[in-house]
Amino acid sequence: MNKTLMISMFLATWWFPTMQREGAMAEVRVSLLDRLKSTIAWSWTYLWALWFVMVLFLIYILRAPLRINENINTVAMFLNTLTPKFYVALTGTSSLISGLILIFEWWYFRKYGTSFIEQVSVNHLGPLLGGVENSSSTGSILNGSPETEGSRQSSVPECKVWRNPLNLFRGAEYNRYTWVTGREPLTYYDMNLSAQDHQTFFTCDSDGLRPADATMQKAWRERNPQARIKTAHQARDLNNECAPAYILLAEEEATTIVEAERLFRLALKAGETCSRRSQQLQHHSTQQEAQHRRDTNVLVYIKRRIAMCARKLGRTREAVKIMRDLMKEFPLPNVLNIHENLLEALLELQAYADVQAVLAKYDDISLPKSATICYTAALLKARSVCDKFSPEVASKRGLSTAEMNAVEAIHRAVEFNPHVPKYLLETKSLILPPEHILKRGDSEAVAYAFFHLQHWRRVEGALNLLHCTWEGTFRMIPYPLEKGHLFYPYPSCTESADRELLPSFHEVSVYPKKELPFFILFTAGLCSFTAMLALLTHQFPDLMGVFAKAFFGTLFAPFNFMVEKIEGFLPSSLWHHLTRI
Repeated sequence: MNKTLMISMFLATWWFPTMQREGAMAEVRVSLLDRLKSTIAWSWTYLWALWFVMVLFLIYILRAPLRINENINTVAMFLNTLTPKFYVALTGTSSLISGLILIFEWWYFRKYGTSFIEQVSVNHLGPLLGGVENSSSTGSILNGSPETEGSRQSSVPECKVWRNPLNLFRGAEYNRYTWVTGREPLTYYDMNLSAQDHQTFFTCDSDGLRPADATMQKAWRERNPQARIKTAHQARDLNNECAPAYILLAEEEATTIVEAERLFRLALKAGETCSRRSQQLQHHSTQQEAQHRRDTNVLVYIKRRIAMCARKLGRTREAVKIMRDLMKEFPLPNVLNIHENLLEALLELQAYADVQAVLAKYDDISLPKSATICYTAALLKARSVCDKFSPEVASKRGLSTAEMNAVEAIHRAVEFNPHVPKYLLETKSLILPPEHILKRGDSEAVAYAFFHLQHWRRVEGALNLLHCTWEGTFRMIPYPLEKGHLFYPYPSCTESADRELLPSFHEVSVYPKKELPFFILFTAGLCSFTAMLALLTHQFPDLMGVFAKAFFGTLFAPFNFMVEKIEGFLPSSLWHHLTRI
């Protein structure tokens, strides 16, 4: 006990204070090192001016041995002997080269949304010349707060792609569009995401033990639609109760909604049988549990698609009942966003009280938002005032409380997705929605407007109120990429993701509008200026020669004046004294 007490007293009186002093001295050394580095970095930003002055002074001192004056006179005599044709060729070639650069820059900006020269400068030349990123990261490590990988990833805007809850049927709708127009409404990127979703929802690790399920695994991985359909037929021949085979045939082979619904009914019968069987065995092993989870996903997907078939065939009340039962039976699978299907069906029935009840549950601050939720809430609030709304009257007497609430709801919806109003107001043409959407992007706006434009038209005055008020949102958020008003700042990565999701014949809506890069404007001005010089030199060679001499004489007049003053201030024998030293 005495030894233990002595050791503890020793640690308390000498060891811990010593460690604290050493830690404080280390912090002082680190802070001094940081100050020294910052001082050196600050000084280098101004040393170039001193270096430039020294170079000019050295050139002036060495003007006699280097024969600078004689060389300048020789160059001037050579330029005077050149004919106007040379200057025409020179300016014409400069105009041609700058024009080619302008065409390439414009094409690159239209395709990728940025300037090629600026991108090369920032990504390749910037780290070589500046090295600011490395110094900042080093400083954070020295300060004792190293930047973790999670913080770096959180600083990069993430554009998550979601499954479109109202996606169309490939065989009955997308393929019919291709047969009529000859255009492909789906991109390869979009279809590849769907293939990944199908493999996630409709397969499990134990599928290799059953021949039909193993065949369907190959079918979901097939890229050729005809090969997928053929493989699905093979799986159905192996097992008549293979629900994923019926799903694939209903999605891609059926050419009408009626045929698709018939196949989904067969898939429902097979899926219920498989789900009951796997439910009894799910606790026997992990493989049985994974199989039951897969069967549940299949069953939810089938019922949702049957409800969508009923909605498309005009049986809207039946579709609403199926969706409500599905949401009660399986409350957890929100990945399919079935409530958005329910909202659209209820709007078709004009059951606005039921729509408000659904919004009260899902338009919550803790739940992810969507254009369907925000714009449906705006539609309900606009419905109560839009029939009597007049911008002239409102400008005179001001907005009432109900009108103010409706305008705020529209501003909230526009801030979440600013691309939607152009489609609702029909100032931008609609296309078939993709199978995946990017929230707050143009793809989500296309998907929303494709199904909900009719509901806005049905409410008298709603589109007029939207037309009068939606642009006021941008006055509240002048810098949407830096700071939002009701939502997070608008992500800067939506344009590139939307270009992957939407077909090439669609002009992607971009927000905020990007200004033309500096190098496009610079090359355009340079091309126009040199072309004008070439034309004027060709038409008026003598006049342009007089103008050029006057211009360069005026340009170099301040330099000549400074040289004369320096020669008058410094002794003429300075170079002789320097050589003697």
